[in-house]
Amino acid sequence: MSSFATPTPFVAIACGGTGGHLFPGLAIAGQLQQRGCSVALLISPKEVDQQAVTSATGMAIVTLPAVALQDRNYFSFGRSFWQSWRAAKSFFQARPPQAVLAMGGFTGAPPILAGNAFGAKTFLHESNTIPGRANRFLSRFVNTAFVGFPETAARLKARRVVTTGTPVRPQFSMPQNPAAHGAVGPAPAQCRVALGLDPDRPTILVMGGSQGASGLNEMVLSALPLLAQKNWQWLHLTGANDFEKVKASYATRKVKAVVKPFLAEMDWALGAATASVSRSGASSLAEIAALRLPSLLVPYPAAADNHQFFNARAFENTGAARLLEQKKSAPETVAALVTGLVEDASARAGIQSSLAQWDAPAAAQQIAGIILETIAQPAAATRAPAKKCRCGHAHGPAKPAH
Repeated sequence: MSSFATPTPFVAIACGGTGGHLFPGLAIAGQLQQRGCSVALLISPKEVDQQAVTSATGMAIVTLPAVALQDRNYFSFGRSFWQSWRAAKSFFQARPPQAVLAMGGFTGAPPILAGNAFGAKTFLHESNTIPGRANRFLSRFVNTAFVGFPETAARLKARRVVTTGTPVRPQFSMPQNPAAHGAVGPAPAQCRVALGLDPDRPTILVMGGSQGASGLNEMVLSALPLLAQKNWQWLHLTGANDFEKVKASYATRKVKAVVKPFLAEMDWALGAATASVSRSGASSLAEIAALRLPSLLVPYPAAADNHQFFNARAFENTGAARLLEQKKSAPETVAALVTGLVEDASARAGIQSSLAQWDAPAAAQQIAGIILETIAQPAAATRAPAKKCRCGHAHGPAKPAH
């Protein structure tokens, strides 16, 4: 037997900026760790990033001085891009990675470009129907792009595109969460009790995400007078700014509600819910699909390229959710749609059945496997232009390399 050990693959994952980038990245990182890889997470200085990675054990954490492009502040963005590229390059000089994966957003481009300089195989994951600017730019520089929605493939210029779905953390899939897949049993009641709710009442979850919660809060509060007499209870995640106002509104109408600015245990929140009123970021949709939660999707109207609308429309077109644009959200409409999700057993069953097609429980495993296969291939084998979907067929002018 040879006395030389096989080097441990080292993979860097750029996944900062929002929970929608972080949590899928953490799911892939966990799978890579299970397969014997060393993993580094490259994140932004934002508080959501710093808090999320506290649960990432055994991984290197690198904070890049990256900032998003806001209000046409090109100077600050360009300076942070340059500084982030230098920071990633300096980190990679100490230990060059075999692969770099970008999960989208403003932290992704500098590590991919730095990784290419060190000969790393490079990848990106795009979870939305409409790719973000960073991923549109990066797609021409990576070996493989992974996408959450099949229609996204045509919008990227990558050599190879694989439809994987969007990874979710292990607690959102079976068997860790018995509430998933419409399973019967004590799990929803246990989730409700853990959150301070009545174990037996229908529960409506309201979640606006890390941005854009205020419009959703106003919409729900405007419909509350029409729903206050229902024997329901509410779990309302308000964001930082509206917490006191929303809490007071439920108290004034004597409606049973647990109101929180944020909640880290989102698996408990979705597990407790009978239905949800939610924005339609791709990561949230992946978790909704995993737990088969009937939902009213209200896209964040200020999202880049209106991508949340197109995410929600893909779910609505397949019967997996109800879609309501915020500008059309009259109180009577909101009340009727939420009532249908809670009280119409046939509609609920149809939605839960349709959500199954959007559940991708093996997405993180699939992505980790392709990354390791690509690392193991000689360089020439990764250059073949091909687009590949879940069915395994290649789409494009050439067949995929084997």
